[in-house]
Amino acid sequence: MSSELLDALVILEKEKGISRDVLIEAIEAALVSAYKRNFNQAQNVRVDLNLERGTMRVLARKDVVDEVFDSRLEISLEDARRIDPNYSVEDVVELEVTPKDFGRIAAQTAKQVVTQRVREAERGIIYNEFIDREEDIMNGIVQRVDSRYIYVSLGKIEALLPASEQMPNEQYKPHDRIKVYITKVERTSKGPQIYVSRTHPGLLKRLFETEVPEIFDGTVEIKSVAREAGDRSKISVHTDIPNVDPVGACVGQKGQRVQVIVNELKGEKIDIVKWSEDPVEFVANALSPSKVLEVLVNKEEKATTVIVPDYQLSLAIGKRGQNARLAAKLTNWKIDIKSESDAREAGIYPVEKMEEEHEEEGLLSQASIESSYDDLYDDEDID
Repeated sequence: MSSELLDALVILEKEKGISRDVLIEAIEAALVSAYKRNFNQAQNVRVDLNLERGTMRVLARKDVVDEVFDSRLEISLEDARRIDPNYSVEDVVELEVTPKDFGRIAAQTAKQVVTQRVREAERGIIYNEFIDREEDIMNGIVQRVDSRYIYVSLGKIEALLPASEQMPNEQYKPHDRIKVYITKVERTSKGPQIYVSRTHPGLLKRLFETEVPEIFDGTVEIKSVAREAGDRSKISVHTDIPNVDPVGACVGQKGQRVQVIVNELKGEKIDIVKWSEDPVEFVANALSPSKVLEVLVNKEEKATTVIVPDYQLSLAIGKRGQNARLAAKLTNWKIDIKSESDAREAGIYPVEKMEEEHEEEGLLSQASIESSYDDLYDDEDID
């Protein structure tokens, strides 16, 4: 048994990364419990397992005392000195008490311990691998579907895709290949549990990092993401390098880069806008593809009033308020949209200023940034 066990421990150390010494200690502790359980002993014992020599001994440990009150735990000084004259009070004497048929119990116990430790080690390895991949994306294969979860194989483990994290415009079938965003990794009694998402804004961000080299290497930075999964998303991008167009880098030549992401998200529309420290410019950009005439800022309430041409009001608001809602999430500013005529009647947008804005088209020009990829979508969100 010892030779086979030694070989098994060497293999486990190489393949599973489990220390042989750790396994031997665990086996010895389990053998102590097995001895006490099977032989109804309450002695203080230890197991000496020497695989190189092929020996296994159960040793009872007894304290040397002047007067013995419990013979299972104590030994008199006189008896101890019969074993070795050098013993004195408070020393510990070890006496071998190995039962004759203990080998069978030891073999079974060792097998159980090794199996358990291997299982624990594998779970630990998987947990450590995936805990570092939280907030990252992975390729997965749909295994099965039920009313609560989609079970997605990530290779070494199955992840759970809850119904709330599934895109409404997608149908999932076994063997489908999908990209998922790892939202949470938990350590449970049954091993690591991994939760993934297809609707998380982080998925969109990671997809852009994968497809756009300028984002991956840090030349272009994604500042914020607002997403209504399966329908429309907005991202804001920024760069400190003057000759780099952050929006153009994300769009790619003829829209190729963003189109790859749109295809992965099953047609989800994506607006890419330029980030700015100036809330006037940023809010105007965020309302793309609508044109903006004026942005009035209330810094105390972190709110803005946006004035748009009358014919652009529906486009600025979007279907069911989606465009305005996403712009507010993207900028983290409250946005109240008014048409030119309403703003003029309210006295917050004088005619003279309106004419100047039409001539200068200062804040209108941001729509041109999106012109390079507007043709990716056939229709805009107009009520």
